[in-house]
Amino acid sequence: MPSTPSSTEPRSAHPGFSVASGYAPAPPLADPGTALLEVRGLRVEFPTRRGVLTALDDVSFSIARGETLGVVGESGAGKSLTGAAIIGLLEPPGRIAAGEILLEGRRIDQLPLEAMRRVRGKEIAAIFQDPLTSLNPLFSVGRQLSDTIQTHLPLSSAQARARAIELLARTGIPAPEVRIDHFPHQFSGGMRQRVVIALALAAEPKLIVADEPTTALDVSIQAQIITLLKSLARASGTAIMLITHDMGVIAETADRVAVMYAGRIAEIGPVDATIHRPRHPYTQGLMASIPSVRETRQRLAQIDGAMPRLNAIPPGCAFHPRCTRRAPQCERERPELQRLGNTSAACWRAEEVG
Repeated sequence: MPSTPSSTEPRSAHPGFSVASGYAPAPPLADPGTALLEVRGLRVEFPTRRGVLTALDDVSFSIARGETLGVVGESGAGKSLTGAAIIGLLEPPGRIAAGEILLEGRRIDQLPLEAMRRVRGKEIAAIFQDPLTSLNPLFSVGRQLSDTIQTHLPLSSAQARARAIELLARTGIPAPEVRIDHFPHQFSGGMRQRVVIALALAAEPKLIVADEPTTALDVSIQAQIITLLKSLARASGTAIMLITHDMGVIAETADRVAVMYAGRIAEIGPVDATIHRPRHPYTQGLMASIPSVRETRQRLAQIDGAMPRLNAIPPGCAFHPRCTRRAPQCERERPELQRLGNTSAACWRAEEVG
């Protein structure tokens, strides 16, 4: 059983992370083997009275067993939408218009609703940003855990309760035999998030989609939740898709990172290479905007402009109106991901940027 973080753990370094402060590589993966999840050419559309809006366009990536893939970008980049498409929770009228989503080689994006419900929770679990909205305030956490366990595993009520207590203990809930009968409002924000993680682990899923799991928590609790996710993933071989806007969280948690912009992947590669040698100007801008504990600046660096609306994505490279390195070709032709060493970037000038 993995050790659980205590309340005396040191504060996370990620809020003050900068390239200058360095990066400690993640420990070796536990034999990731072949890809657990494959997303190929995913396109998500929203039909409207004024036409079809393309929210995700040709998104492709894979996640190996035991691997943590960070997905980062500004609000509106398509991070959460990608996670929702994988889980099968796209809000109507959103639809998958093209592409494939495969779990262990089996296509899941075209499964009937009932079949997808069996996959969701059993094979793919989710952790959302606000733990309070993920829990039913009318039922004890033990009831919610036991119901989830019995839905996916052939266990009796007594066995399900025993497993629920074990999960609460694994996720660092003190006195789990007592706390199992408490209601969500009786837990702090950090403890509620631990309960949500226990729910996600209830049926021993192969993949966890964690959508901004630390955003609503204070810095010290963020560090504990990150440590908990990493230790549980390493111990069980569970893969994690970590969605966040925080490059510091990515640096501490992920093995690889996919940087998204305007519904497409702008850059993808190992965390160390992407942080220290970014190939896309957008990734460079994200890294430059992180405050440094070693540098004194008059003002923080920023990326001018804003993410384009879905009905106003410019031709060529979607980032070119905000890019300081744009060339005429960037305004006319859309770049595809090109391999550069161990990373890939969708930029016509990626070699110069790197």
